[in-house]
Order: sequence, then structure tokens, then C-alpha cells
Amino acid sequence: MEFLTSFSLAFIPLFVAMEPVGVIPVYVTLTQPLAPDERRKVLFYSLVTATAITLAFLVVGKAVFYALGITIGDFQIAGGLVLLSIAIFDIVTTARGRIEIKPASGVGIVPIGTPLIAGPAALTTLLMLNDLHGFGVTAAALGANLLIVWFAFLWSEKIMLILTENGARGVSKVISLLLAAIAVMMIRRGVQGIFWH
Repeated sequence: MEFLTSFSLAFIPLFVAMEPVGVIPVYVTLTQPLAPDERRKVLFYSLVTATAITLAFLVVGKAVFYALGITIGDFQIAGGLVLLSIAIFDIVTTARGRIEIKPASGVGIVPIGTPLIAGPAALTTLLMLNDLHGFGVTAAALGANLLIVWFAFLWSEKIMLILTENGARGVSKVISLLLAAIAVMMIRRGVQGIFWH
């Protein structure tokens, strides 16, 4: 019973930090041009990347940050800049003027695996939860959240069946704008963490 209580207290903040529901539209937009087999590769790579990064961070995160002199704020700014560059590229290019580059399964690693799933918010939350509830409970909560992300991505193709091609393009631009806003938020929090810590 005590484990379940601790598990729920660890699961909820990590769920909010990882935002599996919020990542679905970004995943759909990035994988929409891909063939089904490539989409499956993206799903595999994104989950493997997110799992490896979060587990490694859970085990040695604080030690690595301390050894390299990296602060949480630095990490948030770096993740935000990566997302912002992706979002800006998509927003300012159009179907008429952009160079067609077929997305590859590598998008499962960056930006989906990290920093979208295993982003600064999720990683910093993991550090906090590890201190509060211990490794076992935090790892269990992480596993449950990654399982939810997997199911969400697995069913994301169904969403694309509802959208037309023009609808998908419109949604893509809106999502890119939201992604830019998320990136700015990451950068802002990183700057606040550095100067007002």
C-alpha cells in the first residue's frame, strides 16, 4: 500500500512533465510523410532513446552535471534551442519554397526521443522524484509513463486518417508554433534558473 501511494505521487508529476498526450500531435506531424515501416522505426527509436536517456539520467544525472559543471538551467536552454530551431524551420518554410527533405527514422532519436519525451522537464523531475521516493518507485513511475507514450504513439496513425492533406499541413504549422512557444518556455525557465537560483 505504501508503494502504491509513493508510486502515484511519483507517477503524476512525471506524467505532467513528459506530457504524453501533448507530444502526440508533434509525433504525428513529424512522421506523417513516412512509410509505415519507417514510422515503426521512429516509434522504436524514440522509445529506446527516451528510455536510455531517462534511466541513465536517473542513475548518474547529478554526477554528470556536477563533473561537467552543467546546471539544470543550462540543460533547459540547450533543449529549448534545439526545439526552437526545428519549429522555426517548419514555420518559415512553405510547400512552394522549401527544399523537400524526406524525414528519416532518425527523428525518433532527435527531436522525439529527446528533447520531446526525455526533455529537461522530465529529467529534472526524475532527479527530484529520486530524492523524494527512491530509485525503485521512480523507475516504476518512469516505466509506466513510457508505456503510456508507447501506446499513444502506436495509435497516433489513426489520427492521421481523420485529417485531410491540407488539414494536416495546417495542423503542422499550428503545432510548430506551439512547439516554438514550448521551446521559448524551456529557455525562459533555464535563464530564470541560472539568474534567480
